[in-house]
Amino acid sequence: MFTGLIQDVGTISRITASEREAQLVVTTRLERLELGESVAVDGACLTVTEASGGRFTAFASEETLSRTGIGDLAAGAQVNLERAVRFGDRLGGHLVTGHVDERVKLESRTPAGSAERFAIALPADPGLRKQLAAKGSVAIDGVSLTINRVDSGSFELMLIPLTLESTTLATARPGSLLNLETDVLAKYVARQLDPAAESGGVTLDLLARSGFVR
Repeated sequence: MFTGLIQDVGTISRITASEREAQLVVTTRLERLELGESVAVDGACLTVTEASGGRFTAFASEETLSRTGIGDLAAGAQVNLERAVRFGDRLGGHLVTGHVDERVKLESRTPAGSAERFAIALPADPGLRKQLAAKGSVAIDGVSLTINRVDSGSFELMLIPLTLESTTLATARPGSLLNLETDVLAKYVARQLDPAAESGGVTLDLLARSGFVR
């Protein structure tokens, strides 16, 4: 589990990728990385397989490659990095699983004072669209952000100067594809509200049995 607060911008030193899997070596300022720990790379949760001398190696599976831009990275590319949160750590962003849902296109970015307004295309999956709401949370390339507005074809984010200075989103350009993960709480709510779900959805009877209504 992560928070979406980026701890370092690392650099891809080497990547070996095929259609089915990839192995990447990342240079980072993160210290004392341990074998087997989880690190979010541009929002994708990867497992450290080697770590030494300011570098770590991670493996990306076919599923990860199909949902993220990891396989498109090349040596020299910069990536957002975050170590998994520990119990007791301060939760400054929102709960991020590191399981990317879909890649979405940056449609535009415009200045808004010292900040910038990003307009991002809605995901193709209608189910994911329902999980985006104004003032809700979303992770873009692993960065925890608040949704300002949701329109018919896009949603809007406001990026403050600190976010632009400390993440790779500063280099994103219109047309760039970004890793999207919707809020995990929104996923569970959407699941409960889905009448086709095995849970049967949220009903007055369920609310009454749970003590929410009388």
